[in-house]
Amino acid sequence: MRTSLCAAVFLLAATAGARATDGTCARDLLVAQSSQRTAIERLETLGDSEADRCRGWRQHVDTMRRAATVYGRCLSGAERSQRLAQVQGSEKEFSDLLRSQCKGR
Repeated sequence: MRTSLCAAVFLLAATAGARATDGTCARDLLVAQSSQRTAIERLETLGDSEADRCRGWRQHVDTMRRAATVYGRCLSGAERSQRLAQVQGSEKEFSDLLRSQCKGR
């Protein structure tokens, strides 16, 4: 889980220099960055209960999916590939945790 947090922090720092294709993308990239920051903060402060962890992981997965949609639409080239790989990797890691540890929650 720590690896995903480090990747997400790197991603947030890199987003500041992202090139948007239009005004909508510029706004959407800022919203995605803010959402990711919030998701990371939530992960770092999850409660000890299984229900708290599962809820936090589910929110993180949703945030990573939304960010992937924005990056896929608004970025291009190597930057697009790199950012998509980062958020999709984090989404997969936490989806796997949900499947293995949060059945029925």
